[in-house]
Amino acid sequence: MRIAYMFALLCAAPLAAHADLYKAVDADGHVTYSSSPLKGGKKIYLEPLPTMAPLAKARSPSDFPKVDGETQKGRDASRRKILQDELDAEQKLLETAQQKLQAAQGENNGNFVSNGKSMHNGGRAQEYEATINSLTAEVNLHQQNIAALNTELSKLK
Repeated sequence: MRIAYMFALLCAAPLAAHADLYKAVDADGHVTYSSSPLKGGKKIYLEPLPTMAPLAKARSPSDFPKVDGETQKGRDASRRKILQDELDAEQKLLETAQQKLQAAQGENNGNFVSNGKSMHNGGRAQEYEATINSLTAEVNLHQQNIAALNTELSKLK
């Protein structure tokens, strides 16, 4: 019984929301809209808003060039080879950058302190830190490039 009552209430709800619309223009030209009839006002009849069907997915034109499966496989293989070659080159560059960084860190031999002041070597601590920062940035760049290339390779079929 309760379900039937709720169903009837839900069906009647849209009817309660319906209202007429009236428009009145006074002597000064002010326009007033109201949901109740006004003296000198006219009822406005509005057409329902048009509903649009969802747009169909755009189809390729009939003369659009099509690629057969073998050609596409060849292109995919070529792309994979290019990406793999780039990955190999990037890994070699990473190894070189890491070796340079380790060599630069090895040159320190405890001669510099971390606050930028040197204990020996006549004030070269700032130059040393700049070199280390530059080499660290280079290593990070190569690591990011390798990660990006691995991502691209994983996307290939």
